[in-house]
Amino acid sequence: MPKNKKNIPVNSMADNSSQGISIDRITIKNSDFLSTQQYEEARSSHRDDGHTFHVIEQGALHIEIDFQKYEIKAPSVVYMHPSQVHRILDFENITVCSLAIKNENLNPDYLKFLEEIAPAKPLKLTKEINLIFLDIFSLCLNFSVQKNHKLYFPLLKDSCNTLVAFLTSQFLNQSKPDVNLSRFEIVTKGFKQLLEKNYDTVKRPCEYANKLNISTPYLNECIKNTTGFSATRNIQYRVILEAKRLLYHTDKSVKEIAFQLGYEDYPYFSRTFTKATGMSALSFRNKNLG
Repeated sequence: MPKNKKNIPVNSMADNSSQGISIDRITIKNSDFLSTQQYEEARSSHRDDGHTFHVIEQGALHIEIDFQKYEIKAPSVVYMHPSQVHRILDFENITVCSLAIKNENLNPDYLKFLEEIAPAKPLKLTKEINLIFLDIFSLCLNFSVQKNHKLYFPLLKDSCNTLVAFLTSQFLNQSKPDVNLSRFEIVTKGFKQLLEKNYDTVKRPCEYANKLNISTPYLNECIKNTTGFSATRNIQYRVILEAKRLLYHTDKSVKEIAFQLGYEDYPYFSRTFTKATGMSALSFRNKNLG
């Protein structure tokens, strides 16, 4: 981990990117890196400042997303929400089709779906789906270089939204349609969406129950039925995930992290972390950085 890092590194789109949309097809070989430093920099942990899709067209990739390791073989798609921290662990010679797009350029309905599927595991694509993807991607890539066209950005934005919709639909196809969700599952879905936006400020189940216009006991019944854990445990686990990110990817003190995550009672945060992970926050940091 780099020294003196008070924030998790964020990969920003280049200044010359198309107003919050970046699309490219790249081939990467191990021999492309002229030094160990270049190789390590390419494998450094980071977030992205937009929603990112990486479709592995050729080769294989080993990646870590929020402490979960995956081996991905072509053709597969990886989706990363802007909140997720990830890094490349290793790769064979690969060709990757990549799209990064910021919230303001996304169709609001598509953005809603992306918030619903996150975090999403990498998804293997069938041969037929991959061919359709490549057709849409090629169209987007062609529009991205036609900067002298009078309708350049609308064409790029709309075509990239089509690509987002197509890839998002592949993830949604793996989950149960909303019309088939039970009442417990609907409540849990709403709870998780609220939790993702409020985990650092709202810690009590009753506050989430109020936002959902249901009683706290009923909220707990729904959450326990669908996740196996209480609402309180789900809240704690989401906070602990962010704490792990900050412990690993920054050099903030445990006390600073506790305050950032909404805990004025630092000892209580420490006890909560230890109970959830089986080790103290400092032990987690030392173990993972050792």
